[in-house]
Amino acid sequence: MVALTAPYIAGFLAFRETPFLLDALKRLEKNRPDLIPQVVFVDGNGLFHYREFGLACHLGVLSGLPCVGVAKNLLQVQGVRKSEEHQAQVAALKKGGDSFPLTAASGKVLGKVTDVLLLMEAAAHFRTATFKSVSRAAMKTFVSLQALRSSDSSSKPVYVSVGHKISVDTAVRLTHSCCRYRIPEPIRQ
Repeated sequence: MVALTAPYIAGFLAFRETPFLLDALKRLEKNRPDLIPQVVFVDGNGLFHYREFGLACHLGVLSGLPCVGVAKNLLQVQGVRKSEEHQAQVAALKKGGDSFPLTAASGKVLGKVTDVLLLMEAAAHFRTATFKSVSRAAMKTFVSLQALRSSDSSSKPVYVSVGHKISVDTAVRLTHSCCRYRIPEPIRQ
């Protein structure tokens, strides 16, 4: 049983859940360092968040591990709504592994990382790039959120959000590879 000391406040889930997740990772590192995960999945969001820094970002920064946020429901923020267009895009996901980036009502592709975070993620994404060599054009096309049909048997997508030290393509691919059902196994179990 986990004792939570912080109250539930919408948009501040990380402050409530990160402490015991960090403790669990520290215990694992001490007792079974061979089992430290290469990537951590969390039930929540990463950069796609009210403050562009959800649970996956918070845990990733504090633990130093790559983190992916996987949300069961679409967070209606930054102009994203469950519109007819969104429903049509969801219906177009024909098989497990199909995905699409989300866009705001304005047409802006969501999840663009800004400033230093953008440079770090873009450099990691392009592997050979340095902070100075990443062009503004490359930064503007960097996406940190996609809707994913996680399995052939699921009709509702999950929303995969970059948390820390991982590109959206890798996050989507890893999430899909962990799905027997709609929710990825590291979160479901």
